[in-house]
Amino acid sequence: MTSRRPSLRVERSLQREGHRLLAGMDEVGRGALAGPVSVGVVVIDETTRTVPQGVKDSKLLSQPARERMVPKVRRWAIDYAVGHASAQEIDDVGIMACLRLAGTRALAQLTVVPDLVILDGNHDWLTDPGRVGLLGLIDEGPTVPPVMTMIKADMRCSSVAAASVLAKVERDQIITDLGEGHPVYGWSGNKGYSAPDHLAALDEHGSCEHHRRSWRRFVQEAEQRSGRPVAEDVVEARPDAPVAVVEELA
Repeated sequence: MTSRRPSLRVERSLQREGHRLLAGMDEVGRGALAGPVSVGVVVIDETTRTVPQGVKDSKLLSQPARERMVPKVRRWAIDYAVGHASAQEIDDVGIMACLRLAGTRALAQLTVVPDLVILDGNHDWLTDPGRVGLLGLIDEGPTVPPVMTMIKADMRCSSVAAASVLAKVERDQIITDLGEGHPVYGWSGNKGYSAPDHLAALDEHGSCEHHRRSWRRFVQEAEQRSGRPVAEDVVEARPDAPVAVVEELA
């Protein structure tokens, strides 16, 4: 069973293999209905000491605990950054392409070039060329270093857990700020996810410009308004259907 206390064991093993500068990377906001998707990256080297006590996958920490961790993580890391892709960009090119867009934006902010990126999960969305998208957005940013994927890396690797914390806190602040202009959705509490209060507000008020209007829920709402069926290739078991279909039906 995977421990819930991340360590540098994996990172040290990789450094012994020659990957001196290691970047832990994790995403947040992938499943939200509104706001950006965000990717955090934290770089360490062989001199980096044990991660500050209490740092772990951001989902396992309360909001106050995550916020207290941010300055500690920033002091601990060799380098760090968070990149974002907006709801509009998600509508334009899809969520998978925007994960890569946010990740490359994070890498572009670093002052060092990692030898290897440890990516949480089992899919390399950072370098996968198959989901580049329609608008050429993914061409920006630096060349992506080699990537190693690892399931539950956010629970095993201190660098990935720290990246998760930075991304979560920064994204939470962005969606909270956006919510000040749209208080009916309760984003300060639900952070744009499909919580009951958010869904109730959508039912009553509809979506706004910060919602991912290409996603299944909004496509189906457009279909109901128009009385016309959405093509089968749009309503698949994927959330990122082309936004043009929604605009056509609206």
